[in-house]
Amino acid sequence: MTVTTVLAPLDAVEPAAVEALLDRAFPPGRQARTAYKVRGSVTPIAALCFAALDGDTLIGSIQCWPVALTGDDGVIHPLIMVGPVAVTPEQQQGGIGRRLLGHMLARASALGLDRALMLIGDPEYYGRFFGFTSERTADWRLPGPVERHRLLARGDDVPTVAGVLGPDPERG
Repeated sequence: MTVTTVLAPLDAVEPAAVEALLDRAFPPGRQARTAYKVRGSVTPIAALCFAALDGDTLIGSIQCWPVALTGDDGVIHPLIMVGPVAVTPEQQQGGIGRRLLGHMLARASALGLDRALMLIGDPEYYGRFFGFTSERTADWRLPGPVERHRLLARGDDVPTVAGVLGPDPERG
C-alpha cells in the first residue's frame, strides 16, 4: 500500500523528531554553520514552518525565521530566513523539498510575508525553481563564513544596502 505524503504545520510534530530529521539530512556540526548564527535564538515563524509526513513518519521539513539586515546607516530591514529545508536521505531527489518550499511560498504570499525572503543555498536550484538570486546581497555581512554566490534573496522589499545580517529581536 502506498501512503501519500501530506504537508502539515511543523508544530504538530515532536521537536525531537525534527531534530532527528535534521541530524540525518545534514552533516555533523550543522549547529556551527553560519545560518544558525544568523538566526540566533529567535523563535521560528510557525505559520511558515511545515512538515512532510508519510503516514506518521516525518520525512521532510521547512522552517523560516525572523532575521534583519541592519544597514550601515542604522536602518533595520526585516527579512525572513528560509531554511533549513530537510528531507530524509532515502527520500531526497523525490521532489519533497521543492513541494515544501512551494507550499511555504504560497502561504507566505497569502499572508503578505513574501516581500523580503533570504536563504543560504544552491543558486542553481533556488534560482531556477523559486526565483532567489544573489543580485542584492553582495554587501551583506554575516556572523560567519559564506560563499557569496549562495547568499540569496527574493521579494520586492529585499534591500540592496551594506549591512549586517542577524536575528530580528523585534519579531523573534
